[in-house]
Amino acid sequence: MTTVMLLGTLDTKGEEYGFVRDHLHAQGIETLVIDAGVLDAPTLEADISREEVAQAAGAHLARLASDRDRGAAIDAMMGGARKLVTPLVARGGVHGIFGMGGSGGSTLISGVMRDLPVGFPKLLVSTVASGDTRPYVGASDISMMSSIVDISGI
Repeated sequence: MTTVMLLGTLDTKGEEYGFVRDHLHAQGIETLVIDAGVLDAPTLEADISREEVAQAAGAHLARLASDRDRGAAIDAMMGGARKLVTPLVARGGVHGIFGMGGSGGSTLISGVMRDLPVGFPKLLVSTVASGDTRPYVGASDISMMSSIVDISGI
C-alpha cells in the first residue's frame, strides 16, 4: 500500500489538508498527517501531533505559542519534523511527502524535504513558487508548484 506523508500547519491549513487527504484516500493511497502548527488549535486531527513534533525538537509547544516568535517556532518545528520524518523514510514505510503553505509553511516544509534522499517524491504547493525558489529547494529535488493565490479555504 502506498503511503504519502502530509506535513503542514493544521492550525491554518487543516481544511485544505483534509481535502488533500480525502482525495488521496479516494484513490487508495494511505496518508500520514503530521501537524507542525503552533498558534491555534488544529482543525484536522493529525497522526503525529504538534506536541510530538515540538517534543522531538526539545521544545515546549506552549512556550513556542506564547513567545509569538515566528522564526523560532518555524525553526523548532522544522527540527522536530526532521527528527520524525527522516527515520520514517529510511525504514521505507512511506513513499512520498506533500506539503502546502505560504512563506512560513514553505520554509518549514522545504527544510524537512531537503533532508530526504534524492529520488524520494517531494511536492510543495506554495505561494512563493512563482518567485526565486532557491532558498526553498537548495540542491534538492523538491518539486514546487505555485498555488496561484493564497491557500485559504476550499
